[in-house]
Amino acid sequence: MNTSARIVLFFAISAVILSCSRKKNTFINRNYHAVTAEYNTLFNGQLALEQGKKEINQNYADNYWDILPIERLDVDDKILLPDSIRNQNFGRAEEKAVKAIQKHSMQIGGKERNPEMDEAYLLLGKARYFDQRFVPALDAFNYILYRYPASENINHARIWREKTNIRLGNERLAIENLKKILESDRLEDQEIADANSSLAQAYINLNQPDSAVAPLSQAATYTDLDSEKGRYYYILGQLHNRLGDPTKANAAFDKVIDLNRKTPRIYLVNAYVQKARNFQMNQGENAYLLDLLKELEADRENRPYLDKIYFQLGEYFHQLDSTKKAIQYYNKSLRAPSSDIYLKSIDYQILANIYFDDADYRTAGKYYDSTLAYMSPQLLEYRSIKKKRQNLEDVIKYEELAEKTDSILRLAGMSEEEQIAYFTEYTNKLKEEATAGLDSTELPVYTANIGPDNPFPSAVEVPAEDTESTGNTFYFYNPLRVARGAQEFLRVWGSRELKDNWRWGSNALNQSSVNAQKRIAEVNIDNNPKYDPMAYVSQIPGGKLALDSLAAQRNLANYQLGIIYSENYNEYALAEERLEYLLNHNPDPQLVLPAKYYLYKIYGQTNQLGKQQDLKNDILQNYPGSRYAAFINDPGSLKSEENSPEIIYGKLYESFENGEFSEVIEEANKYISQFTGDPIVPKLEFLKAQANARLYGIEAYEKALNDLAVAYPQTTEGQKAKTILSSNLPQLKVLEFNRDSLQTNFKLVFPVEMEKEKAEVLKAKIQKALLDLGYDKLSVSVDVYSPEEYFVVVHHLQNKSKALGFQELLKNNKNYKIERESFVISSENYRIVQIKKNLREFKTLN
Repeated sequence: MNTSARIVLFFAISAVILSCSRKKNTFINRNYHAVTAEYNTLFNGQLALEQGKKEINQNYADNYWDILPIERLDVDDKILLPDSIRNQNFGRAEEKAVKAIQKHSMQIGGKERNPEMDEAYLLLGKARYFDQRFVPALDAFNYILYRYPASENINHARIWREKTNIRLGNERLAIENLKKILESDRLEDQEIADANSSLAQAYINLNQPDSAVAPLSQAATYTDLDSEKGRYYYILGQLHNRLGDPTKANAAFDKVIDLNRKTPRIYLVNAYVQKARNFQMNQGENAYLLDLLKELEADRENRPYLDKIYFQLGEYFHQLDSTKKAIQYYNKSLRAPSSDIYLKSIDYQILANIYFDDADYRTAGKYYDSTLAYMSPQLLEYRSIKKKRQNLEDVIKYEELAEKTDSILRLAGMSEEEQIAYFTEYTNKLKEEATAGLDSTELPVYTANIGPDNPFPSAVEVPAEDTESTGNTFYFYNPLRVARGAQEFLRVWGSRELKDNWRWGSNALNQSSVNAQKRIAEVNIDNNPKYDPMAYVSQIPGGKLALDSLAAQRNLANYQLGIIYSENYNEYALAEERLEYLLNHNPDPQLVLPAKYYLYKIYGQTNQLGKQQDLKNDILQNYPGSRYAAFINDPGSLKSEENSPEIIYGKLYESFENGEFSEVIEEANKYISQFTGDPIVPKLEFLKAQANARLYGIEAYEKALNDLAVAYPQTTEGQKAKTILSSNLPQLKVLEFNRDSLQTNFKLVFPVEMEKEKAEVLKAKIQKALLDLGYDKLSVSVDVYSPEEYFVVVHHLQNKSKALGFQELLKNNKNYKIERESFVISSENYRIVQIKKNLREFKTLN
């Protein structure tokens, strides 16, 4: 290298080195840092920001059933740790913005000499904004406004600051500042669009849709982006719908439709759907709407949105009262691939309501279950649907019980030949279904429970032939495992010849694998009790006791259904059918009179006056002294009747409070039989359970609660019984006697057998002693321990020695001479003795 070249190289290197300085305000330095920041650091940061925004748009799910937000950003409540980020792309964008500021900022003489630094801070603010760190983002935008007032991006930064204020809930401040921004005459079209769209979002957040219309219309007019234009016009249509102006709403939706492929297809389809929802039915143009929806259904481009189109077709037929077609389309909407969870909940809810209105409560209950599964528990509607579903529990329970018992009794009434013929036909159908349409990709799938479900109470289950759970575990000794293995082999490999290198595709047999699969299916069918008629016949219960029990269950179910349909749902035809069926099938005598009385009321409601008069005569002649006869003669006595269930329950509860537990149990049993089917019965059962607990202890209490929970699972008392069984009783069962000598509350107990009068006499004697001896802080009570034994208990003795001293005083004082056997016990242990009725165990330990 010659000297001249060396000199040139030296000066070039020196210029580069000198230009790296951020402390010298020279042309070379400014442009070097500006160019390096713009085309290196900030360029990469912008790429990362755009990639992050793209991910947001891909992952964001709009709810088209509510007004869409102007901007697609799913703000969550997640609290991040310091220096944590939600999205790596926004983290990278922020990192690049910070790097540009740190390495290329030229703060000289109190001024920023690098013209790209406002871009760096703008990138920093946007990255923080999209990462949902709005307070730091606000700091970045405010810094631009403070340090770079003459920047070309000043309006852009002002708009983004107000967008951030809106995210922070400062809508009114944002509205004031955005209006000032829009008064400027130096705004570009896209800045006008951004400012107006942010202003509209602020008004929407404040629930002022009328104020949001004008700025959103301006935003749609000025934006350069067709995707934004389509979204803005769609939201504008939603706002007009909210304001009750479907004409203007349809005009906005038409503008979305006119954009066609320039805007995302989802906006176009939903615009059509919204126009269909605004359509005025039964004005001579119904065919036009149907043609439009059918055309949308047929368009291949709309396949991802068929769920919405099918739903709208369902709505169309539903409004025309073409319920069958409506149900078909609602179900099509459910089956179509969809990410719209809210739409699924609406489909299920509408179907549930249709079946509910048709009095098909069992099917309605299943659809309400699905509705609740897809609906957010946060919605107010969720609670009302859940309550409605809970009210159906009894209907569904008794419908299933009535159907099941009736079918079993019908089968039991057949001859053996008829039973075999019936189940032979049934199993033949199962075999046809199992062998129909088998090919190399569809093989019969075996499950572990290969036997038929046992539909018959008190019948023995047919054991499955799968012996994997027994001692015989060798593969080839188990025919079922062999069959399963053969199925799986065919599914994976197809039919192969037995030879070396059998895995190679060329070794696959040319013969159809259908025959092989059918042979496997036939082997499985032959060994599967599911396809054996006798497996079912053998499970049909026999014997008078079992059949009478089933008949009683069926009759009670029909009675309950009659009451529920009549009293809860005003479905008088269904109630009449159930109660008449009951009376024609040898009902329990206790059900006859209440069933006739409710039928009497139903005949009156349905204007069947002849039948009503016949029942009236029947009740008055055959049951003249009954409360139902009194109700017929004087309907006003229904509320004032002294022997009404409510008044009787009140009297029993008063007896319970007075400790008359044996009487409560006896009377409760009598009234439970008398008021069969009345809502008071679960209350009586619960009161009886409590009386059993006081008399017989925790085991009797548990049994009574179990019976209550099983018999009345949907009532308040049934639910309470379940809670006690699952929460309270396990804690009581593990209680043990406390032997701590430092206990501070004791009782002196005098057992008295058989007669309560003797216990009361002893109580009075002890009370006199307390009064005479000045023990006014002590008290005496008579407690029930068992049906044969009472306790006279002296309370509030401070420790064991004082209790023993008072016992000795009562025994030796010449004025009282209470020599009856007694014992001292702590309050805690006394509670355990009363709960578990284990006095003998306590005495053994002491």
